[in-house]
Amino acid sequence: MSKRTASVEEILASIEAARDKVMADEVKSLTKLGIPKAMAYQMIASRFHQKVNQEEAEPDPFESGGGPTWEEIG
Repeated sequence: MSKRTASVEEILASIEAARDKVMADEVKSLTKLGIPKAMAYQMIASRFHQKVNQEEAEPDPFESGGGPTWEEIG
């Protein structure tokens, strides 16, 4: 019995495909609730840190590089 190994590119492609499916399902759910499609895309993209319409999503102030450093606060 031989084992098949997957390349890093195959694994990344699988992860990206799964992420895209989850994002599409969430957008579909939000539009069913009455949220406009463009707003739903923006909400989901910000959760997954994706670009929407070639614009950078709102930066998260809690991520590194987004706000003042501990030295600046203290």
